[in-house]
Amino acid sequence: MAIFTGSGVALVTPFHEDYSINYEALERLLEFQIANGTDAIIVCGTTGEASTMTEEERISVISFVVHKVAGRIPVIAGTGANCTQSVVEFSKKVEKLGVNGLLVVTPYYNKATQGGLYAHYAAVAAAVQLPILMYNVPSRTGCNLLPETAVKIAMDFPNVVGMKEASGNLAQVTELARLAKGRLDIYSGCDDVIVPVLSVGGKGVISVLANIAPRATHDMVMDYLKGDVQKAADAQLEYFDLVKALFCEVNPIPVKAALNMMGYQAGNLRLPLTVLEEAHISPLRKIMTELGLVKPELFE
Repeated sequence: MAIFTGSGVALVTPFHEDYSINYEALERLLEFQIANGTDAIIVCGTTGEASTMTEEERISVISFVVHKVAGRIPVIAGTGANCTQSVVEFSKKVEKLGVNGLLVVTPYYNKATQGGLYAHYAAVAAAVQLPILMYNVPSRTGCNLLPETAVKIAMDFPNVVGMKEASGNLAQVTELARLAKGRLDIYSGCDDVIVPVLSVGGKGVISVLANIAPRATHDMVMDYLKGDVQKAADAQLEYFDLVKALFCEVNPIPVKAALNMMGYQAGNLRLPLTVLEEAHISPLRKIMTELGLVKPELFE
C-alpha cells in the first residue's frame, strides 16, 4: 500500500531573524496544510533546508512535526546525505520518532555509479523497517538513478516502495513506470509535470507549489485520479506560470519569499542561500495576486 496518494508538501523550515527554527510558524504552516487537503507532510527535505541544519535540529523538527500532525496525515522525513553510513545511522534514529516513511535522496557530490547507488539504498533499506521513497534529482546531486537500477532496488528490498522522480525527463519516468509494473509508487518531483506523471501511473506529487497552494495541488491530483483529466490539466496550466516563478532562483528561495508575502513568517534562508533578488519579487507577487494567493482570508 502506498504511503500516500495525492499531494505531499515538501515543507519549508521557517526561521527566526537569528536563523533559529521558528516552531510557532512551523505549527501554523502544518495546520494550513492539513486544513487545505494536503495528503502528506515531507519534512527536512531539500525545500526544508536540511543540508544546513544540524542533526539535532533535524531530529527536533521531525519530532515536532510528528507530534503536531498527530496521525492526521502521513509524515515522511528526509534522511538523505552523501555518506551512506551517516544516512544509515540517522535513518535508524528517525525511525524511532514515529514517522510513516523516509525520503532518501541519491548521494550528492560523490557521483556514484549505478552499482554504488544500488549499494547505498541496499544499506539503508537493510537498516530500517520503515517504507522508503528514493529521490532522484540529478540537477542537484550530479547523478541520475536510472529506471532499471531503481526497479532492481525495489525488487530486492520490499521496504523500498516508491520514487520521487525529479529528473524532469518524462521519457525516463515513463520507462520507470514500464519497468516497475506497479511495484514502485511514482511521485512527480517537478510541479510543472504533475499531470503528465499521473498519466503514466503516478500516485501523486511531492510538491513545492503545495506550500502556497495546497488545495489546488491536492485537487489537481485527485481530479485526475477520479477521472476528470480535463479539470486536472486545466489546473496544471493555470498554475504553470507560478511554478516557473517558484523556480526563478534555486528552491527554496522563491517559495519562502512567497510564504512571507502571504504572512506565514517563513523567514530568511541559511547561507549559502540568500533572499530572493529584487528583480524577481514583483513578478512573483503579481502572479500570486492574480491567483488570489495573497488574500488575507487564505491565512487568517
